[in-house]
Amino acid sequence: MRIISGKARGTKLYTLDGENTRPTLDRVKESLFNIIQNDVRDTVFLDLFSGSGAIGLEALSRGAKKAIFCDKSKEACEFIKKNIKKTHFENDSVVYNEDFKIVLNKLKEKVDIIFLDPPYKTNFAIDAIKIILENNLIKEESMIIIETDIKDELMEQLENLNCNIYDIRKYGRAYIIFLKGGK
Repeated sequence: MRIISGKARGTKLYTLDGENTRPTLDRVKESLFNIIQNDVRDTVFLDLFSGSGAIGLEALSRGAKKAIFCDKSKEACEFIKKNIKKTHFENDSVVYNEDFKIVLNKLKEKVDIIFLDPPYKTNFAIDAIKIILENNLIKEESMIIIETDIKDELMEQLENLNCNIYDIRKYGRAYIIFLKGGK
């Protein structure tokens, strides 16, 4: 796992071992950032269910002004902090070692891009989006990106929320769903 482009390009990241984490593959990350590359600069980027922090760090490397990392796992947050230090983004990063619901309820600033990569086979993405919308954490032009393997279930539930689905990409068993903040 490495930073693909930008200021920290080529930096190898520390990754978590084990069955509880599933890092976004470099090819998926590269495709994702090719799609959003013109939208990342000067944004506040929320990397929810951060794991090693690779997605938020990629955003910082490509010009995001701030990344907020959230992971419930203490071990994951230790890796995120090591990766932040390794990439020299200490001044642009905030790390929360708490449940996503607590973090979303405590955030006060609006976020430009939110990347949700919850554990597969959970409803955490829908739960997170509901809190994001209830707490008005996004602007009309904000983007929510979900990585999932349960696209059909998720799509049904997303229909009932105030978000526009504007793109869906498939990479192996993973789907990346792109949403805009308001209808």
